[in-house]
Amino acid sequence: MSFDPISIALDFGKTVIEKIWPDPAKQAEEMFKLTKLAQDGKLTELNAEVQLMLGQIEINKIEAGSKSFFVAGARPFILWICGITLGLSYLVPLVMEWVAYWSCTEGCIIPVRMDMGALMPLLLGLLGLGTMRSVDKRGRVQTDKIG
Repeated sequence: MSFDPISIALDFGKTVIEKIWPDPAKQAEEMFKLTKLAQDGKLTELNAEVQLMLGQIEINKIEAGSKSFFVAGARPFILWICGITLGLSYLVPLVMEWVAYWSCTEGCIIPVRMDMGALMPLLLGLLGLGTMRSVDKRGRVQTDKIG
């Protein structure tokens, strides 16, 4: 057994392929694609990206476990800002438009909706992480002792 990153990635890829595709013909096809990726050097780039993500996960764990409010409170702060902006941008104007439609005859002031283009990727990413945690809790996965 070799310990270089490419061999490890190929072994891992083979294991994943065997679990996902039970059909031997499909397994052979996927293994061919994986081998071609390794020969093209793409597998090395993919491995580097995976290692970078794993490093970021470790940093996130350390930050979340910090006792400092300014370190551990950063993500909740960003979620609150995104939530408030989302509410002010979409919910309040929608309610005011509805009220204006039913109560005003003319001259009603309706607020302008803000552009959420910059905040939506951040909000959706954080909500995705929250969803993953909720799935872990529902499945009774002990995430405090993973590692």
